Amino acid sequence: MDWIILIIAGLFEVGFATCLGKAKETTGIISSYWMGGFFLCLVISMLLLYKATQTLPIGTAYAVWTGVGAVGTVLMGIFLFKEPADFWRVFFLTTLIASIVGLKVVSH
Repeated sequence: MDWIILIIAGLFEVGFATCLGKAKETTGIISSYWMGGFFLCLVISMLLLYKATQTLPIGTAYAVWTGVGAVGTVLMGIFLFKEPADFWRVFFLTTLIASIVGLKVVSH
C-alpha cells in the first residue's frame, strides 16, 4: 500500500509542476488559481511522501517520488506545453523509468 501512496505522491508532484507552468503562462486571477493548485498539490504530495516514508526507506522513497515526478513532468511538458520529444529525451526518460522500476524490484 505504501508504494501506491508513494506513486500518488509523485503524481501530485506532477500536478504542482504543471500548475507552476500554467501559472507562468497566465496572468491575473487565472494565474492565482493555478498558484492555488500548485500549493494544494504541493501539500498533498509532501504529506503522502511523509506517509510513505513511515515504512519505506527514505532514500528509495525520495528517489522514486522524484523519478515519478520527473517522468510525469516531462510527459506533461511534451503533451501540454509542446516541448520537444526528440530521441535522446525519450531515451533518457526510458532509462529513468527503468531505474524507478529497478528500485522497486530491489527494495525489501
